[in-house]
Amino acid sequence: MNHQTTLMHAIALIVLIIMVLLASTLGPVEITYLQSLSARDELVENYILWQVRLPRILFAIAVGASLGLAGALTQGLFRNPLADPGLLGVSSGAAAAAAGVIVFSGSWAWAIPEDLRVWVLPGAAFFGALGICFLLDRLARWLTPGSVMGLLLAGIAINALVAAFIGLSTYLANDEQLRNLSFWTMGSLAGANWMILSLMILVLVLVFLSSQRLTPQINALSLGEAAAAQVGINLKQLRHHMILMVAILSACAVAWCGMIGFISLIAPHIARAIIGPDHRQVLPLSMLLGSLLLLLADTLARTVAIPAEIPVGIFTALLGAPFFLSLLAKQRRGLI
Repeated sequence: MNHQTTLMHAIALIVLIIMVLLASTLGPVEITYLQSLSARDELVENYILWQVRLPRILFAIAVGASLGLAGALTQGLFRNPLADPGLLGVSSGAAAAAAGVIVFSGSWAWAIPEDLRVWVLPGAAFFGALGICFLLDRLARWLTPGSVMGLLLAGIAINALVAAFIGLSTYLANDEQLRNLSFWTMGSLAGANWMILSLMILVLVLVFLSSQRLTPQINALSLGEAAAAQVGINLKQLRHHMILMVAILSACAVAWCGMIGFISLIAPHIARAIIGPDHRQVLPLSMLLGSLLLLLADTLARTVAIPAEIPVGIFTALLGAPFFLSLLAKQRRGLI
């Protein structure tokens, strides 16, 4: 890692730390660190900081890093900076499973123990994403074996089918179910707690370590499928591993905080524009940038309209779309 790359990672990390300190003080209840750190457990400020605000802030960082990593892997797989995990249908599959639970679970919800009901929605979303991943891999192998483009086309077809099911669920939902479905599909980190945060961090660390072992192969794949095959890379196995990692990251993110767009698309693009195409540096920087973007969006979502909370997906689109368009404009003019 050269000095410029190290500097970029250090700057992103410093900005992230500053944002964490700032975000932890913002909200309906003002937090003063000296008071909170010295307060007793029974004080309201102490409870809000350690049990509500910090878990949510750290959860935003973990989910943002997961989406950034998933986006970088997807763009590396398709060799396209505009690729996104949503193209594979993974996020849509998780959303469809969650929509089915929200709308159609009324008849059997009583059979589920009360302590387990809180896990039904994220569990359905997780297995929905993995199910779409399995279906996508089977279709791609059957229709266009060994072709990454065939994988993309299969993902587009699956997305269309899943969107139809989500539309049907929305049409059949009552008013309460429609509100839950609308808010969930636009994303929220309000359900964050230390247990979910621990699970998300564990998944992120395991996938990141696995991805680092594949970076030489991903770099070779960026030269083309033929070039990668000539240097002895098993494209079928590499594709399978990358799809699985993207599915796990996207499934966990969608299962616990709903649909959040643009993070997985723009974070890797910015990272690649800053430090170049080497995935050994692109992957960790994409994670840092994804964390920064999602933490900023979530801080705005919970503070702009106090005491109400705006879905975080609205702010990720507002932050991501203009910046992404500006990057495309600069790239067209040859400035980057």
